[in-house]
Amino acid sequence: MNTSTAALPLDARTSQAPVLAIILISYLMIVLDISIVITGLPKIRDSLHFSTAELSWVQNAYTLAFGGLLLLGARAGDILGRRRMFIAGLGLFTVASFSIGIAQSPAWLLSARAIQGVGAAILAPSTLALLSTNFAEGQERTRAIGYYGATAGIGASLGLVLGGIFADALSWRVGFFVNLPIGVALMLGARRYLTETERRPGRFDVAGAISSTLGMTALVYGLVRFAATGGHDALAFTALAAGVLLLAYLVFNEWRAPQPIMPLRLFASRERAGAYAARVLFLGAMVGFWFFTTQFMQGVLGFSPFAAGVAFLPTTLPNFAAALAVPKLTQRFGNGRLLAGGLALALIGMAWLAQVSADTSYLIGVALPMVMIGIGQGATLSPLTVAGIAGVAREDAGAASGLVNAAHQLGGSLGLGVLVVVFAAAGGGALEGHALLAHQISAAFTAGAVMLALALVLVMLLIVLPRKAA
Repeated sequence: MNTSTAALPLDARTSQAPVLAIILISYLMIVLDISIVITGLPKIRDSLHFSTAELSWVQNAYTLAFGGLLLLGARAGDILGRRRMFIAGLGLFTVASFSIGIAQSPAWLLSARAIQGVGAAILAPSTLALLSTNFAEGQERTRAIGYYGATAGIGASLGLVLGGIFADALSWRVGFFVNLPIGVALMLGARRYLTETERRPGRFDVAGAISSTLGMTALVYGLVRFAATGGHDALAFTALAAGVLLLAYLVFNEWRAPQPIMPLRLFASRERAGAYAARVLFLGAMVGFWFFTTQFMQGVLGFSPFAAGVAFLPTTLPNFAAALAVPKLTQRFGNGRLLAGGLALALIGMAWLAQVSADTSYLIGVALPMVMIGIGQGATLSPLTVAGIAGVAREDAGAASGLVNAAHQLGGSLGLGVLVVVFAAAGGGALEGHALLAHQISAAFTAGAVMLALALVLVMLLIVLPRKAA
């Protein structure tokens, strides 16, 4: 049996630098493939003939498969070995990326995006679990998670700018081909530098994985179809009802399963439960921000894809800087207070951005609130991650990291589905053209601000105030 990295702070055959590099670059690739699509969405819509509601599935096909199977992927890492699953996830992700790049129809692209999401679901839990087991809880792990959070900012920045450059100068397809050399290099590096974790006997909770994936897919499908049909569709209501029932079954199954993919004991901590719920709301607002802001800049302000990518820098650069400062800020203010402050800044920025109209200038109406949102996001994600794995036993490290990532991806999918409904509902009235589009986007940003406000309330009630009382 191989020596477990869970048994030691750091395996003797590895050093922290290459392990951390492999973990961060693999996470960068996952994040990059979310953001690189954003500035290319209008080009994808035009070349493959998507509607606005259908276009959301370019993101949702990926994030639903990703989020829905994350818990099973985390369990697979515990049973089969995290390095083995890390490499398997990388391989599937890389092959699916190539398939997306050569897609010739909407169905082809969405199918390949879903397969790419499956690869990410296998890969992502191993990245955070390997980080948790290789870096001791405390300042060392906080610093590593700070870099992990900063990587999200780097990936967002690179993806938005590269996606714009590729869509303008070459093709949106090129953005997916870049994963080929990165994926191959990471697989070779993983075989050399990562040691296999101890394999534990166990069974896969297939019923839990299927019910979570189908339940969230049904919910999001129902919401998007509701938006596309104006609410006059029996299938939309059927899908919504099926989604609720499947998720209720998920909770029942996890309560009785001998080896659940989502151990309900993870919710016994108010801090972790608050972090999971706040993450769902936060990501719902943030994914909506990226999705609708690129529509506003290209559809209302007339920016090219490249200009739109560059125009996101007031968000991505402060995001990166704030994420790098998280370890020092955590020492000064504490994780809970920093988390609440980051959410408050993001809320102010989103409420400001919700004032956009057809006459809004980029500098005052978009760039300045972007700075607030960027700082808020950079100061929020890492503390949310720390709170989501706080006090977790080593045997639950994979499940907890999977739940953090599941809340991240499913929150984004569900939130975007809700915001698409709000966007569609704001389409009535006498407005048309750019004025109508700006009005609809403003309504979506307002709903995003409500999500952030709810997340802030949860953090205050479940994380910040209990710590003060203690």
